[in-house]
Amino acid sequence: MKLIAAMSGGVDSAVAAARAKEAGHDVIGVHLALSKNPKKYRSGARGCCTIEDSHDARRAADVIGIPFYIWDMSDEFHEGVVENFLAEYAAGNTPNPCLRCNEKIKFAAVLDRAQAMGFDGVVTGHYAQTRETENGKTLYRAIDPAKDQSYVLAVLNKDQLQGAHFPLGDTTKENVRKEAQERGLSVALKPDSHDICFVPSGDNAGWLRERLGSETGPIVDEEGNKLGEHKGAYTYTIGQRKGLGLTVPAKGGEPRYVLKIEPVSNTVVVGNRDALAIDEIYGAKPIWCGPTPEATESAPYKGFVQVRAHGTPHSCSYFRKINDGVETLVAHVDEPIFGLAPGQAMVIYDGERVVGSATISGTR
Repeated sequence: MKLIAAMSGGVDSAVAAARAKEAGHDVIGVHLALSKNPKKYRSGARGCCTIEDSHDARRAADVIGIPFYIWDMSDEFHEGVVENFLAEYAAGNTPNPCLRCNEKIKFAAVLDRAQAMGFDGVVTGHYAQTRETENGKTLYRAIDPAKDQSYVLAVLNKDQLQGAHFPLGDTTKENVRKEAQERGLSVALKPDSHDICFVPSGDNAGWLRERLGSETGPIVDEEGNKLGEHKGAYTYTIGQRKGLGLTVPAKGGEPRYVLKIEPVSNTVVVGNRDALAIDEIYGAKPIWCGPTPEATESAPYKGFVQVRAHGTPHSCSYFRKINDGVETLVAHVDEPIFGLAPGQAMVIYDGERVVGSATISGTR
């Protein structure tokens, strides 16, 4: 097959590209330029997609022996990821930009361009597995639970999965670094990137204030009593406990948590932890990674729902609901979950298989 290897400049994508070439595929390395002005170099392990990363990707491609190109995807990234991130926070939601990047950039814009150029698919260094079934290629967890990235890949539909290749799903990070050293790749010991790539400082609240302003607003309890003030409701998230800036302590001294963010009135509502407990999760516009489940409210399926990238899978019953042509994914968890925020992703698993995902639109 002819494959594009998306090379971030890290060890995972380098080894994935090397494995694809070794398997006999015709591979071309591509680094995605996601910023118009990538002036900052890596500081510790924060950020990615910097000038340094593009140089590391090029050096890895040279060692592997594959052609290398840089694709400017900055416009697509800004519109599909950064602008979405700002809009979601302004609406009081808590988005996951890594999911949007996988959906809009790596497996939409890149895959579309690759296939238009005559390539069969895209190789990445994600830790996940795909298996051929009677229903086509299906997404599964990686064998290394600590590195499994199936959660952030659950935004891929079954058509996109046909062109997705994850060579690292059957190995561990430790073995990937060892393999990189054996292959002579200089990125073998390079630190993993973390945090949001376009906020390399790690100060999400400060970054949001610069772009959305810092309008002061009230922090209130569930009865509407004012307990303090904030400098931008969007810098808070559901379930947050620390850094609330409260000036009125609770009568019993118990901690308070963010229960609700109201962007229209610029109000943050806080209360006790019990008020965060939810039993049902509603997801808008579900994406199915394989066959569309036939589960209904009267005949739900059993499975697991995961609501954070490396969170605990929660046993649940799930089903599809369609009202006026609008599809919703509903999961009823067997044990309450605390602190879910609209905008997060809910991913349904059938054992190790990824059934599909949706953006959380509400809870009960």
